Parts: sequence; structure tokens; C-alpha cells
Amino acid sequence: MRMRILALAGLIAFTSHANAAAPRTNWVVSQLYSFNHPLAATNSVEVATKMTTMATSPYTFYRGTDHLFFQDMLTLPASGYANIQTGYTWLGGDTHIGNFDAVKDSAGAVVFKVSDFDEGYLGQYTWDLRRLAASMVLAGRETGVNDSNITTAINTMVGAYVDQMSSFKGSSAELTFQLKSSNTGGAVKDTITAAAGKTRASLLSKYTQLSGTTRTFQNLSNLTAVDTTTYNNIKTAMSGYVASIAASKQYSAGFYTVKDIHRKLGSGVGSLGKMRYYVLVQGPSTATTDDVILEMKQTISSSVALADNGQLPASAYGYNEANRVAKTAKAQLINAERLIGYTNISGIPYYVHEKSPFQEDFDYTLLDATRMNAAAIYLGQALAAAHALADQDYDSAIVSYSIDKQVSDAVTSKSGLKAEMVSFAFDYANQVQLDWQSFVAAKNAGTPLY
Repeated sequence: MRMRILALAGLIAFTSHANAAAPRTNWVVSQLYSFNHPLAATNSVEVATKMTTMATSPYTFYRGTDHLFFQDMLTLPASGYANIQTGYTWLGGDTHIGNFDAVKDSAGAVVFKVSDFDEGYLGQYTWDLRRLAASMVLAGRETGVNDSNITTAINTMVGAYVDQMSSFKGSSAELTFQLKSSNTGGAVKDTITAAAGKTRASLLSKYTQLSGTTRTFQNLSNLTAVDTTTYNNIKTAMSGYVASIAASKQYSAGFYTVKDIHRKLGSGVGSLGKMRYYVLVQGPSTATTDDVILEMKQTISSSVALADNGQLPASAYGYNEANRVAKTAKAQLINAERLIGYTNISGIPYYVHEKSPFQEDFDYTLLDATRMNAAAIYLGQALAAAHALADQDYDSAIVSYSIDKQVSDAVTSKSGLKAEMVSFAFDYANQVQLDWQSFVAAKNAGTPLY
């Protein structure tokens, strides 16, 4: 009953321009402090970097403040195209235009997909659509795309999402649908091509060095040695990580032999402040050419839970936030990498996966109006595929619905949903602009933000 009440909460139709942007400096400052202060207790330098990064533009501020977005989802009117059942969509949570990439999957295919799972949680599918649409306004304005062309791209993205969901309804097509070089174009195809051209040797050369037959990490400005205690704690945590991987997907024990550990600095925007480590392991052979870099990233509770707390009970992920992230990654992807797992380091949960040598981020800064509209098709399709995969097809005990069916049935008017999303995106982007200005003013005034 509690879940049904939470799913019903806020099901009042969103109306055009019903929520005019307004300054709310005290609230923004308070929320930033509450969220970042616990992180600053152990990682104040990275939190300071986060603040400097967020000050550069409204879009970077938006990337670093998904907790503000989901606080707003508590109070802003809900979509007119949502219902109780669609409230059980397994979200990425921090779905913005910069959180897509191309990577070689575990079957060897290079695919374009959603790429961030830290905020994975159950909620309304429209929250991911809203967050993506608003990011398109903020990123587009940053790169000089005018509002008319941004509107066109949002309409294209929403239409592609709805059409892809409809194509999945009543079939199992989502279990095989992937965006590859053969069915994409423009900037997305370029991203796939770039990922396909990468090599393990290049990644290892970037971060490691050879001394005879011994490979270790380089000491770089963004990659630093850890003390002996930290090194040993992480090495000890490796057994828990290996145990978190399904037995059928585990490699031989030697694969996970630790060769070196460094701390990674300066990655992401929203993630700044969370501890992150690179762990160099032996890989499939004793040769130094196939060594593997694992990324261990501290996890905290999902910001989506701020808007829908309890929709995904902690028991579903073993009361471990890193397991929640790992489950989301595996739920939303076809042929997810075999090295996805989790562990605890000194009682703190860490999500673990490979730092893939065959990965390329989607670069929104290269998008003019034409390329943004073309890319919007694939953004919508990639998001639809992630949502449709992560339903009863993955784990019916967590999501008991066919989400592609529920979403398709809820969208009684594709043009209506498009109009609603465009309205929300511009209204919310205007609010983010004001929030960013409040943040920058507070930062410049020396107001404590963490």
C-alpha cells in the first residue's frame, strides 16, 4: 500500500508554463550544503573542485545537482501521461545529454547506450525524459543552438522514445535491440566509430608504465598513489567484489590478482566528492599487454529516492547502495560487461566495473542544430531500450510490469507528451539558470556551500 500511495503522489497533470522560474537562493544554498557536507568530511579537495566546475555554466551546475531536480519532482505537477504502473520504471536517474556513450559490450559489439547508473531507482519514466529534455535546453544554449532548434530536437527525442517503446510492446524486441554503426548516423555513429578504434594498449599507456616486466600506475595530476592502509583495505575488499559476480561470469582467480592501486581524481561533475580508485589487475594472462583496470567508485543513496522513497525497497539490492548501482547497470544493458560488481571498503559501498579501453563519451559540444536533431533520435531510442529492458524481463520481483506496454498505453497522445516535455524543459532550464546564478553569487560571497 505504501508503494501505491507513493506512486500516486503528484499525479496531477503538468500544464504549460504552470511553474514560472523564480529565485530561491536560500533553498539552493541549504540543499547544496546538506548534500555536499558529508562528502567534504573525507574529500574536501574534490568537493571544492566540484564547486569550481559547477560555476562554469548552468549545464555543468545541472549535472552536479540532480538532488535538486528530484527535490523538485516532489512538488512540481506530474506528467499527464503517467500512472501508477509507469511509476515502476527502472530509471537511470541522472539522465542528461552527457550521460550517453559508445562502448564494446561483452559480446564484442560496439553500441551506443545510456552510461551512468549511480542514481538507478524506480520512478516515473517521465522523470528521465524530463531530465534529458531540460539538459538539451541547457547544453544547446551553451553551444549556441537556438531555442527553436532545441524545441525541434526535444520533439524528435520524445517521439523516438515513444515510437521505440511502441515497437517493443507485445514482443521481446527489446532483448535484441542495440544501436550500432549499422543503424545510426551523425554524431552518434561518429561516437561508435571512435570507440571501435580504441585499443587496450592506448589505455594502458595513458595510465600505466612498464619497468621490465612489471606494470604499475603512473603518478599523474589526476592519478595518485594511496597509502599502505588504503592499499591493503582495497586489496582485502577484492574478495567481496569477486563474490558479487555471478559464478558463471567469474574468471579464474588469477585474473583478479592486484598489481597496483591508485586514487583517481577529477572525474565527472556530480561524482566529484565521492572516492574513486583505479585497481590494476592481472587480466586473462600473465602477459602485461592484457592487464585490466578496474574502477571502484564510492556510492551513496539515489537522489531519485528523494522523490519516491521506498519505491525500490533496500531489500531488493541487499541493503547495499553499490549493489543497487550494479543491478541497474546489468538491468539496463544487453550483454553488460562481465566485470560489473560491488564491494565494501572499510564499510563503505563501492561500485566496481572495468575502465573500458573501448569506450567513447558522447560529446554534446560538437552538436549544431542539425546534428542535435539527428542525435535526438538515438538518445530517445537508447533511453527507451534501457527502460524496456529493466522491467519484468530482468527481474519480475523488482518490476512486475512490462514497462514498454505500460508506457505505450499511458501515452494517449504523442503530440501531447511532446508539448508537455518541451514546456517542462524550457521552464525548468530557466529555473536552473536562476539557481546557478544564486549558487555563483553565494560562492563568490564566500557562503559555505559544503
